[in-house]
Amino acid sequence: MLTFNGSWRFDTPGSIPSGVVRDFSGLIGRIATQGDQQTVLEHFKAYFAPAAGTTSSWSSSASWAETDLQRYMDEASVNAPLFIEVFYDACESLRAKGLTVPEVNVINRTLAKHNAGYEIRPPDLVSLNGQVTPIPVPERAPSLDEQAQEIIQKALSQSEEFLSQGHYRQAVQEVLWLLETVSTAFQGMDVGTGTVEGKYFNKIVENLRRHYQGKTLEQVLSWITTLHGYLSSPTGGGIRHGTHLKAGVATDAGEARLFCNLIRSYITFLLAEHERLSRAGS
Repeated sequence: MLTFNGSWRFDTPGSIPSGVVRDFSGLIGRIATQGDQQTVLEHFKAYFAPAAGTTSSWSSSASWAETDLQRYMDEASVNAPLFIEVFYDACESLRAKGLTVPEVNVINRTLAKHNAGYEIRPPDLVSLNGQVTPIPVPERAPSLDEQAQEIIQKALSQSEEFLSQGHYRQAVQEVLWLLETVSTAFQGMDVGTGTVEGKYFNKIVENLRRHYQGKTLEQVLSWITTLHGYLSSPTGGGIRHGTHLKAGVATDAGEARLFCNLIRSYITFLLAEHERLSRAGS
């Protein structure tokens, strides 16, 4: 059993998104390919039925077992914590019997995908309500080509996946890399007072700041440079160049989300500036 607020068992804090029900059902179907299908379905029925407020009996066929299980899952979905717990417990019970079942990171990825508001951190089920949500970054930046769009969205998605899995350093590292990557879009751009020079992040940002002294962009680039420097330092964030073995401190969940959201906001700003400058130069 997972550990969470006991009152949630009797006073539901909310239902689970239908997308989670659908995806968990699909995972059960994959688990069932490892043995007798109906036996696996009956196993999950025995877990979901009590959460739905009923009891389970053996169905007359695998088809009926699947139908009955879906009904139990739908009824149990009104209580998100219980729903997650019974799926997790049912999987772990099968793992003990030698079957391959979804790892915690797979379950958490599904929960994050549908914004379920919970995350499994064994032995705890943690509510994410009230925690900072990701700063939105435009899915499409009109001034960039398709390849650039794909790179941006893939990196953002990878960062969020790392966060959901508890890989906090990698999550920050991914968006920090993306920040450096987005900065290269300004390379060679005519900004009215000259052309942006430099091949790497620090030089490009430094050159941009000179072109926009006294402007908002200069101040934002100053903040970006400070954050980038801190995260790069082995005795600071220890993200880019490794961390000092004695003086370094591992990034925790709260810090990781803070850094990710700061960087995402800077990326959003830079993308908007790139579009503005592209329009002005056209």
